[in-house]
Amino acid sequence: MKLKSQNVIFLIFQCVFVLMITAPSMCGEFEKATPGKTITFPRDHGKHKGFETEWWYFTGNLISKNRHWGTQLTFFRRGLMRKSNQNTSAWEVSDLYPAHFAITNITDNKFFHTELISREGPGLSGAATEHLNVHVKNWSASQEGEKILVKARDRQYAIALTLTPEKPAVLHGNKGFSVKGSDKDQASYYYSFTRLKADGTILFDGREHRVSGLMWMDHEFGSSILKPDQAGWDWFSIQLDNKTELMAFHLRRKDGSSDKPFATFVDSSGNSTHLSGESVIIKAVNFWVSPHTKASYPLEWVIEVPEKQLKIRIIPAIKDQELTTEKTAGTTYWEGAVTVSGISENQPVKGSGYVELTGYASSMGGKL
Repeated sequence: MKLKSQNVIFLIFQCVFVLMITAPSMCGEFEKATPGKTITFPRDHGKHKGFETEWWYFTGNLISKNRHWGTQLTFFRRGLMRKSNQNTSAWEVSDLYPAHFAITNITDNKFFHTELISREGPGLSGAATEHLNVHVKNWSASQEGEKILVKARDRQYAIALTLTPEKPAVLHGNKGFSVKGSDKDQASYYYSFTRLKADGTILFDGREHRVSGLMWMDHEFGSSILKPDQAGWDWFSIQLDNKTELMAFHLRRKDGSSDKPFATFVDSSGNSTHLSGESVIIKAVNFWVSPHTKASYPLEWVIEVPEKQLKIRIIPAIKDQELTTEKTAGTTYWEGAVTVSGISENQPVKGSGYVELTGYASSMGGKL
């Protein structure tokens, strides 16, 4: 009986979530991201109730004694209503919190992923407003001093990591105001910790491994990213062994074309440069068809940033890192660990990173 009740609850949440993303006008008027906002910390690590969509996003590549790993932990907040009713209730559903968790066992070519969803409420899910402290049930990300603690567990799979920034937070776009497409309303506020030293443990198939490596954190919030004629996006977070990082992104349209890409290059001292248009070249050079969904994904790329004398080739650590999120967002996407090699300032360079590919299994246009 308990299992059946849980399934019914998940079904209700999914129906509400699908209704919410396909008919956002029912959710009231949310704030739009506009130029001029000053991003301040720790305040902007917290949630932003006035915006419809928000996520806290952790990805990285880790090493244990005899294995290489990738991991992803993402907390989403999706607003159902701009303002609460005057007669508030502990059962009022104003925000939903889906969350996705994945571990890639690169050495053994294995991939695990799972998901949660909960309404905001005591003991269920929520996020602080003045600092980083977000949780969905027993999954959490919180900041203690300079360190960030991330935890998630599902049966025989878990992570427990302590993350220490090696560089300050990087504000993308115009001081954190990040334009996503040709429409002025397609924008968000977006920043990243591009180099986080990670230490902790991974539990995989019931076996615990002590790990260390590098993680990346994104925090983004806004109310309009994709238009109905757009299918999805390709996103890259790259950490190179010369202590530089690159974030690159472009939106794709349903007709197969792409909006102009944009990127942020971070030098070894933590100084960032915003790049867009012809300053960034993203080219897919190989493809993979999922045996699960038959979706075709680009799974090998070349990215060039001429003004930084940077040209890198990006290859998945393993091919099958596709996530299906039937219980939460009802979407399918590819999110995975990658290896990187190439040239930077006429010197050979290697590295690792993460890539996210959305809208290949089915269009996300107009839903986010």
